[in-house]
Amino acid sequence: MTLFRAGLLLLPILLLGPIANGPMQIAAATDSSTSPPVLAYYYIWYDEGSWDRAKIDYPLLGRYSSDDREVMRRHVRWAMDAGIDGFIVSWKSSEKLDRRLALLREVAAEQNFKLAIIYQGLDFDRKPLAVNRIAADLDYFVQTYADDPVFDIFGAPLLIWSGTWEFTPQQVASITALHRAELLILASEKNARGYERLARWVDGDAYYWSSVDPGTYPDYQGKLDRMSAAVHAHDGLWIAPAAVGFDGRGVGGERVVDRAEGDNLRTQMNAATRSSADAIGLISWNEFSENSHIEPSVNYGDESLTILADIRHAKPPDIGDLSGPLPEPSTELGATGVDLEKVIAIAILIAIIGLGLVAVVLRRRAELQIRRE
Repeated sequence: MTLFRAGLLLLPILLLGPIANGPMQIAAATDSSTSPPVLAYYYIWYDEGSWDRAKIDYPLLGRYSSDDREVMRRHVRWAMDAGIDGFIVSWKSSEKLDRRLALLREVAAEQNFKLAIIYQGLDFDRKPLAVNRIAADLDYFVQTYADDPVFDIFGAPLLIWSGTWEFTPQQVASITALHRAELLILASEKNARGYERLARWVDGDAYYWSSVDPGTYPDYQGKLDRMSAAVHAHDGLWIAPAAVGFDGRGVGGERVVDRAEGDNLRTQMNAATRSSADAIGLISWNEFSENSHIEPSVNYGDESLTILADIRHAKPPDIGDLSGPLPEPSTELGATGVDLEKVIAIAILIAIIGLGLVAVVLRRRAELQIRRE
């Protein structure tokens, strides 16, 4: 029985490997002794024709569709390797976006990766959606994902309402009152005064500041600090922005913020952390129209992910061969980190050892019986 007992003793040691080396859970990352979790804004609006409009850079993965599971798997794998804890997914309910959100949720679950939502409360012309439309969309999200662990970041699914500055406090209250028991609903106000207007009706604020140049904006750090203080005074969550760069000329703008070979990203990540952020909203994974993307691209390669990995004390992702399929993900159980392949292999080994011991015992009994006869 010695080998059998040794197998049992080795089992927990082998199983602990994936747990110790797996991705850090968001709850652990929010501890004050560590840097805040990083959540990258992620867009699922891409069709193959989307790349023909307002683009001066393209993904290394090609002009993909957001229906491509393989593309999503690579995105999640690269993001995790670079130290990103989750995606903040741009969404409002439609047949196409609902389908793509469901697909991304499956991919994220495979990798024990977290998702949040930035709800697009404005239409294409930047006009506010009807309140009843927003209420119906949030109803759908709650019914579909409220109990899904993929969306459990701070103890409940996190939803940022983009465009809250276009709504009255009464309109915001009429919607958030229905779902604050199931969701953490954050405003997207651009300054402390705007947040104070809605503070009673939301659970914090996430500022999407994609076009700032920290080198020229007066009191850049001070603005983030004031917003953080206002949010925390109401016990809210503060998601601070950090962008890699910006070029909005393709969408009718004139502003350009140079990436400065990664120095801009380092400056903004540092400023966001110093503002006592509960999380950093990284702008962005794949907003190619405004050129705030950190996804590996033709013009920038994997520069941004390499710099981010250095900031996060992670190993830069291996972009590798993009021509073939991504290797199948591990069979880890997301909540426990247990590797099923190891479990099966160990179980087979134990079974073989057990059968061998049974065979030895039976043969020994047979020999004894022959001698007695």
